Amino acid sequence: MFGMSGWERDLRAAADELMTADTLAFGGVGFAGEVLPVTEAYHRVEAALDEHPEEVRRQLDHLLAEGSPAGRAYAATLLERVDPAAAQAIWTSLRDDPTEFTTFVGCVMGRSTLGDYATQRLAAA
Repeated sequence: MFGMSGWERDLRAAADELMTADTLAFGGVGFAGEVLPVTEAYHRVEAALDEHPEEVRRQLDHLLAEGSPAGRAYAATLLERVDPAAAQAIWTSLRDDPTEFTTFVGCVMGRSTLGDYATQRLAAA
């Protein structure tokens, strides 16, 4: 087989988008409810979980190792769906991470450190 199939290309492109993410938003942002490209990428990776769990897991592991702070937060969030125990371990390891990223909840923009976000995710689990 030469090259990748369509779903593999889409998954790789979505993971690449998450790799450099500087904003964490799971839904529409701002007053207009605009969906950011990084949020669309997150949803494309999420959609691939059921049909291609092994390849998604490889992409998540790569994101957790090499991704931006927001990219690692997206990856750990997705990992919760396929391996909750591994996600707990990742969130625990990120609790002291001081790197920051932008967050959006609806029209409210904020900043968070990866450590603070990880602590919130652990508390909510």
